[in-house]
Amino acid sequence: MTDLTTLLEVGGPLVALGGGAAYARTKYPAVYWSTVGLPISVVRLLGSYGSVMEACGLTVAPSRWRALAVRATTRREVRPVPPRRGIIRPTSTGLRLRLRLAPGQEPADVAASAERLRHAWGVHAVYVTPVKPGVIELRLVGFDVLRRVRMPRKRDEGLLRVPVALREDATPFVRDYRTIPHQLTLGATRSGKSMYLRHLITGLARQPVALVGIDCKRGVELAPFADRLSALATDPEQAAELLPVLVKEMEERYDLIKARQNIAPGTPAEEITSDIWGLPESERPVPVVVFVDEVAELFLVTTKKDEERRDEMVTQLIRLAQLGRAAGIHLEVCGQRFGAELGKGATMLRAQLTGRVCHRVNDEASAKMALGDIAPEAVAAACAIAPERPGLAVAGDTSGGWSRIRTPCLSLGDAARICQESAHLTPDVPALKPFRPDVPDVPAGPVEIPTPVVQPLPATD
Repeated sequence: MTDLTTLLEVGGPLVALGGGAAYARTKYPAVYWSTVGLPISVVRLLGSYGSVMEACGLTVAPSRWRALAVRATTRREVRPVPPRRGIIRPTSTGLRLRLRLAPGQEPADVAASAERLRHAWGVHAVYVTPVKPGVIELRLVGFDVLRRVRMPRKRDEGLLRVPVALREDATPFVRDYRTIPHQLTLGATRSGKSMYLRHLITGLARQPVALVGIDCKRGVELAPFADRLSALATDPEQAAELLPVLVKEMEERYDLIKARQNIAPGTPAEEITSDIWGLPESERPVPVVVFVDEVAELFLVTTKKDEERRDEMVTQLIRLAQLGRAAGIHLEVCGQRFGAELGKGATMLRAQLTGRVCHRVNDEASAKMALGDIAPEAVAAACAIAPERPGLAVAGDTSGGWSRIRTPCLSLGDAARICQESAHLTPDVPALKPFRPDVPDVPAGPVEIPTPVVQPLPATD
């Protein structure tokens, strides 16, 4: 009886501790990682680093001098040596450490063994990033960070830079319009496309940027943000009137740049420019970001007259995509499908959209429209997105790189409130005044952006 009592006294707390750890691992993976997963993974890595690297074929023969020293001092067998390991740096989502590659190795060799390293060290994923020649960084992610999205507290923000989602390697996905001026975002109904758009708009709402909306669904997607919009078109007829104004604004900005290029002898080199960013701040026009929701509505026609209007609008969009970057005009085009079947000019416009984000789509052809021409291997990843994970997407660009991202939840009400509180930041663009939506005056006030910490709820398209 005494032995049984002792066993219960000792085993009871252990069972409770194990049950609590299992519950935390399921419901609070970040807490589990910080308290249990991190120490275990560090011990595994330190104890098995050499043997794991050898099993993965990442070791090389030691140098002649090292081999002679080992034979002379220990008389042991000379074994291959793994890449030199740096200091292990724990993070809230995993581990980071740098490796110095041995002569003859390349980052691709380590990246090819990432899945083996993941299983050997008991982590969710391993990512390899080159730092400089001969040095790489291993980023070990301890749990699925895309299941419950928690954006990093340190935000990488700036003019025309918006942290809009979280990558699968736990780094923020930043939409940088200075680097990627135009983007195409595709996704089926309830895939999380609207949530992605909300984060873009609310992120830009706090900056000195003119926001223009073209929403041919009678404005149901963009009208809640009317307080912060400089212009809004809610049907193809209004869009046909707005787009020529944007093209004219672009041409006037080019005239301003050209006037600045009347280079006189002795003009400092830093004053010579070919875009608005080289102009003095007092003369520089405000950047303009044009959001086009459901772009297919601009292409669909029923009569011959509509077809002529469609061709004009598509031509103007193509001109903005080709020439708008230097004038500070950027396009954010959204839709469910965007292929050649939409009509003349669709493929040409798509080719000008450097960035690509593909949410869950209804067929493989739609994924190929978004990613097939820039990162063919990402098409399969886009087709594998489950309906139970709204907000999950595959982001790529013309460099061929791609990654999985997920947008955190931001309700329509919170997004609209942010735009209302940022209404006083709406820049004055005289050409767009006729298209400014009618909204009541809102007193200026501080803008507090809520930090989303839970997975997205089912959202509209």
